[in-house]
Amino acid sequence: MKFTAPAITGLVALLTAANDVASAIHFPIAPRLIHPLHSKRRNNIINNAKSSDDDENNYLLNIRAGNTEPINVSGGASTDTVSPPLSNNGINDNNDKVDVVTLSDLFTSADDANIAIAKKLKNRNSTNLSRKFTHAAFGIFFACLNQFLPRSTFIPGMGLLTSATLLMELLRYKRGFGWMNSALHFFLGKALRKHEMEGKFTGSFYYFAGVYTTAKCFPRTAATLGICQLALADPSASYFGKKTRHVYWSRIENGLGGFGRNKGILGFIGGALFCFPFNYRVLSIAQWGARGVPPGGNGSLVLVSLLLGLAGAFADLAVPTPALTMPKKVLGVPVPPFHVDDNFVVPVVAGFACTKIFEMVGWDASLELAKHIIF
Repeated sequence: MKFTAPAITGLVALLTAANDVASAIHFPIAPRLIHPLHSKRRNNIINNAKSSDDDENNYLLNIRAGNTEPINVSGGASTDTVSPPLSNNGINDNNDKVDVVTLSDLFTSADDANIAIAKKLKNRNSTNLSRKFTHAAFGIFFACLNQFLPRSTFIPGMGLLTSATLLMELLRYKRGFGWMNSALHFFLGKALRKHEMEGKFTGSFYYFAGVYTTAKCFPRTAATLGICQLALADPSASYFGKKTRHVYWSRIENGLGGFGRNKGILGFIGGALFCFPFNYRVLSIAQWGARGVPPGGNGSLVLVSLLLGLAGAFADLAVPTPALTMPKKVLGVPVPPFHVDDNFVVPVVAGFACTKIFEMVGWDASLELAKHIIF
């Protein structure tokens, strides 16, 4: 029987399927190639197999016969050799340590990229300024889009982005989709956290979901201001909280039923005050009509600006660290690793608070901000 190139391709596909099944049901040892090969020789052998069916046929027959001698695989003027069979521990008959390559290694090397990436990243206890700047930049960007684009465009667009991100999160730890982790690391770099490459979702999904929900549920101005609190209150509260974590009296420790666990009062105050000048600027140049000033004058501007910052910082404070996570199974059914994330909570709570604050001071909910928000 002659082993043609299509036959070899079919054999590889069959063994790949067997490996997938074995991994899925947790066999202790995934099936290996009939004859483990050096990875650096793999490409030459596969190419030679396609160009010379006779050599491939001889190669397989020698393996069946248990031949331990090196076998020449020719491809025109060049030749390559196949090493003698290896034991399971990767040592050949000459006691030389050789890398053993399983069938999975040939096709899914990218699937373990998240492990290597995680080693390069910082955990949630690190200040990680690059993450905070990225967080703020995306928030201001989406707030501007919410102002510039019609609701009929922005909301479906955010819904599509959120759905695509969720799909990515569900796939990127599965076999064959490890390249997604490499792509995330390429674009976001050190803005990622270690746990986001260790089985957890990234904050991106919750961020996009929070922006989408806020824009969907509240008037444009309230939604924009809610998204701005996400951009500013969240990272600034985290920054001030980490800088003052040595101030023991300000720490909440275990919190009240998880409320504010491992967060601090000083971080909350710092986040609220950090938002104040931005909020004041945005509201002071809003389109107040013919009068050019808000009802209640400058005092109401100060009050609303401060309350909006407090709302955003309070929502961030309320989310415990580490976050509340869904169980791995619900009624025996495995569920994705969803958790309560401040990227979702902050804009929704701040957007809702904005509508109530406007009512309290007698401002119109349909108030329009300046065309470019801050100028």
